[in-house]
Amino acid sequence: MKQLLLVFVGGGFGSVLRYLIGKYLNSAENGIPYGTFAANILGSLLIGVILGLAAKNNSLSQSQTLLLATGFCGGFTTFSTFAYENHVFLKSGDFMSFAVYTIASFVIGFLAVFAGIYFVK
Repeated sequence: MKQLLLVFVGGGFGSVLRYLIGKYLNSAENGIPYGTFAANILGSLLIGVILGLAAKNNSLSQSQTLLLATGFCGGFTTFSTFAYENHVFLKSGDFMSFAVYTIASFVIGFLAVFAGIYFVK
């Protein structure tokens, strides 16, 4: 039960922060979801740091890892929103935005995870 509560609390905080970032960074003017992109990249970096610390000499407890990686990062990152926004790009025929947004999110997201792990070594 404690594990569920940790994931729940972390997820709540992550979701609220994701909402705020999206509210202020997503652009209705040009349709580019900068907030979603920022949340995914920052979340990828953060989960890399968290899991890197957890693996490094057991620097984080299992409870801390659940709260931060599973809970907070799970609530903060926005893959479902990312997928929907790509659907909108495709439906509107904006193939260039679809390609750039998708490739940049994957490549930079993976690099951010690797950077997070590297930073804690």
